[in-house]
Amino acid sequence: MYAVLPAAFLLMGLLFDLFTPPHVTLTAFYCAAPLLAAPVLSFPVTALYGALATGAVVAQTYWHVSSAFKTSTVAVISVLALAINRIVAHRDQRVVSATNVAEAVQRAVVPEPPERAGSLRVAARYRAAQRNTLIGGDMYAARETPYGVRLLVGDVRGKGLIATEAVAVLLGAFREAAENEPRIDEVAVRLERALVRERADRASLDPVEGFATAVVVEVDEGPPLGIRFVNRGHPPPVLLGPGGEACYLAAEPALPLGLGDLLPGPERVEHARFPPGSQLLLYTDGLSEARNAVGTFYDPVARLNGRAFCGPTELLDAVVTDVVAHCDGAFDDDMALLAVHHPVPDGHPATPRAVP
Repeated sequence: MYAVLPAAFLLMGLLFDLFTPPHVTLTAFYCAAPLLAAPVLSFPVTALYGALATGAVVAQTYWHVSSAFKTSTVAVISVLALAINRIVAHRDQRVVSATNVAEAVQRAVVPEPPERAGSLRVAARYRAAQRNTLIGGDMYAARETPYGVRLLVGDVRGKGLIATEAVAVLLGAFREAAENEPRIDEVAVRLERALVRERADRASLDPVEGFATAVVVEVDEGPPLGIRFVNRGHPPPVLLGPGGEACYLAAEPALPLGLGDLLPGPERVEHARFPPGSQLLLYTDGLSEARNAVGTFYDPVARLNGRAFCGPTELLDAVVTDVVAHCDGAFDDDMALLAVHHPVPDGHPATPRAVP
């Protein structure tokens, strides 16, 4: 379409010049062709449209009287279009460079989890709300520890490098605490302390609004496997049973990380079963707050209930495709997803699976 539109304006200019009186001025059509090509097409193509437009005006001398002013106007506009093309190309290069840097920073701060942790299969996805923008406050992590597989999904308030700085603090604290704290509630306490401490020491972290929602999960080594988790103001995880049934793992409301001093008290640890063939989906509010054209929020339980997936990768692929279709690609917030699958052991009687 971008290549056809400049040609269409050039053709309309030629046709109107052929079938309209000589006093009718159609310079705008010839000027439009190189100007439309400049921001979206290559330098040679833009130069070609400029040459064609200027040549068309010169050729009018054979059937109309074409003024030197009209010819010079189209020629000058064509040169200007070439300058615009170079400016846009330089800007695009800078955007690509900035995007590459942002992606490198995001991957360094929030690395991809291993495909396997203990007996579990793991997959993750990060979807930015704005195209070519990866730096944000969403995070995930999965680690195999002496106490089982431990998972973290969270969302720092805000965007940009300041949010990424807080993400780095929390992920660093999680890696250390997950390896050394025998209880999952103590891992959450360590995250709280780390964020509060760094918020007091770093001027870049907001001392009032620098908080993060998070859910910390532990899958014990079993068998049978069980789930223990602490939810600090985060959207509830979704458990997909071996038969395709989906449900939220609800927890009593708790304040986000960084706000624990407002309501001091012990962390509340919730429990759930994690039978073979089940999958656990952790996500940020970019998923649960994705809305369609009429304002309906995306409900992962309602959308996933009765569906079966071979593994966490297939589950996340389906979720991303589904939420994109739900909101017609118009994301308002970043979306981070982490899924873990408890495979059916060899010799274990397979539970009938729902049809996808």
